[in-house]
Amino acid sequence: MQVRLGTLADVAEVMALVRRVVPPMNAQGNFQWDAQYPNAAVFKDDAAAGQLWLAEVDGRLAGVAAITTDQEPEYAEVGWDLGEEAVVVHRLAVDPAFRGRGVAMALMLQAEAVARSRGIGVLRVDTNTRNEATQRLFPKLGYVKAGEIGLGFRPGLRFCCFEKRLG
Repeated sequence: MQVRLGTLADVAEVMALVRRVVPPMNAQGNFQWDAQYPNAAVFKDDAAAGQLWLAEVDGRLAGVAAITTDQEPEYAEVGWDLGEEAVVVHRLAVDPAFRGRGVAMALMLQAEAVARSRGIGVLRVDTNTRNEATQRLFPKLGYVKAGEIGLGFRPGLRFCCFEKRLG
């Protein structure tokens, strides 16, 4: 598996992955993503900002994540200090054809590498309360659940917030 920085040229393939991910998510009752979000404009912004990361297996796109320092204002509701710089993983997705092969873990480990390279000691991530796979994965990687929030741009949904402090 190779993890690399994505470019604007990758956005069409990323959107094809999203179209493969959303139906099984929705079938499991997880409506975090839909036809409106995430969209190509969001991924283009990620690529332009140098925060779009791709995992490839045998040259095929297997997963995607935005590794950012963008914290949602609602994160304060779980007691996080938004003035503290943190690496935040957004838009983490694994192609259903590659599930169970460590793709999400590889992208989360890339987030740690990014944090270390920038001298940032805190990582944060949120996930829909209906996303059981990520709620199992994050603690395995040393993340601690901080609580649940709602996000203004995804009304009606609840999200679990997780944090990891690097030693």
